[in-house]
Amino acid sequence: MQRRVRTRAIAVVSALGLVGVLGGCGGGDSSGVTLKLVAADYGDSSANSTRKYWADLVEDFEAGHPGVKVDVSVYSWNDVDRKVKEMVDAGDPPDLAQIGAYADYAQQGLLYKAREVLSIPVQADLLSQLTDAGKVASVQYGVPFASSTRVLFYNKDLFDEAGLTPPKTWDDLVDNATKLKGEGVKYPYALPLGPEEAQAETMQWLLSGDGGYTDDRGAYTIDSVENVDTLTWLKDELVGAGLTGPVAPGELDRADAFAAFAAGDVGMLNGHPSLMKLAERKGVEYGMVPTPGVDGESRATLGVSDWMMAFKENGHREAIGDFLDAVYSEKNVLTFSRTYNLLPVTQSASRVMAESADDKDLKPFLDQLGTSELYPVGETSWAAVNAQIKKQIGKAVAPGGSPAVVLSGLQATATRTEGGGR
Repeated sequence: MQRRVRTRAIAVVSALGLVGVLGGCGGGDSSGVTLKLVAADYGDSSANSTRKYWADLVEDFEAGHPGVKVDVSVYSWNDVDRKVKEMVDAGDPPDLAQIGAYADYAQQGLLYKAREVLSIPVQADLLSQLTDAGKVASVQYGVPFASSTRVLFYNKDLFDEAGLTPPKTWDDLVDNATKLKGEGVKYPYALPLGPEEAQAETMQWLLSGDGGYTDDRGAYTIDSVENVDTLTWLKDELVGAGLTGPVAPGELDRADAFAAFAAGDVGMLNGHPSLMKLAERKGVEYGMVPTPGVDGESRATLGVSDWMMAFKENGHREAIGDFLDAVYSEKNVLTFSRTYNLLPVTQSASRVMAESADDKDLKPFLDQLGTSELYPVGETSWAAVNAQIKKQIGKAVAPGGSPAVVLSGLQATATRTEGGGR
């Protein structure tokens, strides 16, 4: 049985595809203000932590806005969403948060509407498909910050030594992983279902099995037959066959899987653009192909956008707007995108990167934008569902685990939180 994959597409936007939005942050005196920003760390080591990016940006911004200070706290993806929630629950939210989900806070009435803090030029420059995904009840609250898609990375040297060609189907992937295991490869296929980003690896696999978190009407279908079949296949054919390496998938984080790939210990894994730079720094020769599906190339890939949001609690609307003008300048969007090999969220930066030979390695990811599918971030329940996926999904493929039971529990969480429960 197949279902039509719902695509909340991120399309490649032309130079003429401006977003027609009225509004903006307006003027006003924002002097004597200290803004608090909580942000996620995109670095893979202390040497390239996002702290440096924000420090440089803030230094430039404060030089041009002597009455405004910006205090930035950077946390790992394991902790950042939880940290913001703790601050909100304590009645002390930051002025700005750059995290993975916004809809729950919007539903609680805690956020400024995007048009209340974004100037008209910034609104017009953002990619319209991403701004659409930032809406709750047709009103935009989430401002896209960075985006990416996923492809299957493979180690060229390990493949050449084993006489392999890149997989196109699940059966191909298992055959390759089996041969890589026979060659002594530590992680024939790295399956990171640990708490850092389990929701991404899970969704990529569900999409490749003609499933997903929601149907084409936006209703949750986490425990669908297709999804149960996909995780059962993973449990039996990959994990149960010892093809995913020495660390249990539920304990393997994305950063650790990426580091293992860069160390030459991984044959294959799903990855986003930042893995390219990490592999290149370590001298790993890699190839990239579309994610394999049940019977051929997956018909959809995961598209991810992280989100910036502005909290109303402290009333710093004008200062927030001034700061966001700096954050979304072409210079800063390009710097961030190139530093962390992520896709830009503005038209101006997208045009520059599309025309630059220095950014040609991003083409496989850009080519997939039009058919990628985003998390259901506009659903107020997504934050709770996302948290439970990170905690529970590894159990579905563990020895003795039950994909049907785990997915049923996640579906129950979605249904309960959709109805206003917690």
